[in-house]
Amino acid sequence: MSKLIKSLLIWLCFVPLAVANGVFRDSLLCGWLGGALALPVSGLILSCLIFAVTWFLLPCVVTVSGRDGFRMGCVWTVLTVLFEFLLGVAGGQSVPDLLSAYNPFTGNLWLLVVISVFLSPVIVSSFKVSQ
Repeated sequence: MSKLIKSLLIWLCFVPLAVANGVFRDSLLCGWLGGALALPVSGLILSCLIFAVTWFLLPCVVTVSGRDGFRMGCVWTVLTVLFEFLLGVAGGQSVPDLLSAYNPFTGNLWLLVVISVFLSPVIVSSFKVSQ
């Protein structure tokens, strides 16, 4: 099985993490912190979870070079954005509403999550190669 296909198994782990993070935000964080603070905290939590999953699983699933990590980051990022938009549109959200999530000045750190999806395999592959 190719490195890219194996890495997609890791990316698939992000989907239930994102859903669980959203449930955690809506059911607990909003009550504890209020909606305005819960949204960025949730973005930070999801970004950390994505990095942690990549850190622990990527070296177990496939040996990657820095170039492989960059390629994986690009593919994961495209898949993440496509998944978000397809799910959002299917759920009745408008494209302008979906695009507003990419503005960190609204308190939504979705852009940080997307950047984390890209950088996680890049960082992990760079660190693991240099050891």
